[in-house]
Amino acid sequence: MNEKICAVVVTYNRKNLLIECLEALRKQRKPLQGIYIIDNASTDSTPTLLLDKGYIKELPPLKLDEPIEKEFVIENLTNSEPIKIHYVRMNENTGSSGGFYEGVKRGYEKGYDWLWLMDDDVEAKESCLEKLIYYQEKGKCLLPRRYYQDGSEYLFFPQYNVINFTANNDSYKKLLFNEFIEINTATFEGMLLHKSIIREVGYLDKFFFISSDDIEYGIRIARYTKILIIKDATMIRKIKKESLKRGIFGIKGIYEKERVPTKAFWREYYTIGNMFLIAKHHYVSIFQYYWIFFYILRRYAGVFLYNDDNKLLRIKIITKALVDGITRKFGKMS
Repeated sequence: MNEKICAVVVTYNRKNLLIECLEALRKQRKPLQGIYIIDNASTDSTPTLLLDKGYIKELPPLKLDEPIEKEFVIENLTNSEPIKIHYVRMNENTGSSGGFYEGVKRGYEKGYDWLWLMDDDVEAKESCLEKLIYYQEKGKCLLPRRYYQDGSEYLFFPQYNVINFTANNDSYKKLLFNEFIEINTATFEGMLLHKSIIREVGYLDKFFFISSDDIEYGIRIARYTKILIIKDATMIRKIKKESLKRGIFGIKGIYEKERVPTKAFWREYYTIGNMFLIAKHHYVSIFQYYWIFFYILRRYAGVFLYNDDNKLLRIKIITKALVDGITRKFGKMS
């Protein structure tokens, strides 16, 4: 196959994880032809580290009025073939959706045949891309299995149904006995997507900012191609392992999963608000809305039962997400 493959990595203030992600991409047994690094206006000296590691040859300007793109070359660590580095420095943090919108659009317009989308906190095993592309005739959107650093498997297989998107344990059981399984939405943790599907489905919805942007994009993709999880393609996700202690109605699990420092409470806003946005654009049944309201009630309960500080602020943010969702006010949180 002579088709060109380009990874798209979106990063914000996680420079060390970013380097680990990029190093893994350079070690792929199936060589990449390009890597788009979408730097979402990081403030942790990400450009300096990229310069030190040889991924870029010059630093971007300190102040930008619009995104800039610079092109460099680095070697594949497996066979020394050149990889084009497309470094895009954003002028502001556009979130996950804005970053992937930029990367997919630029990669597609640059003429790459496949785009391999991922966050900066994942690490692809050396055979990951090779294993994914092997199944290109089966579907044009391919995903790896994901594991935590301790070796345990991440068992979230997203499915969009008459209630909402949710984990599907039956999918995991099927994967144990099959080379691949089909799902109906996707995730930005190793999504390999063909240009023909981008031509049909278009780009991401930038208004999501962060949280569930990949779910929404996956729902659209599934209308045009099979979305497959490939059993032998593997990737490590380096975020904190989630607790399995859910408590009554899953309240404790929601609290522990979403509990973040006060300065990052805005994540809670998008997690809730974007559920309304998905239901609006991909309405299946009224049960979707019932599920969202039930989810929000569990959030409130989690604050009162388990949260030990900033209760008032968290309640305000949950309420704002609820009101903005109902009134269909979406976009970047003000």
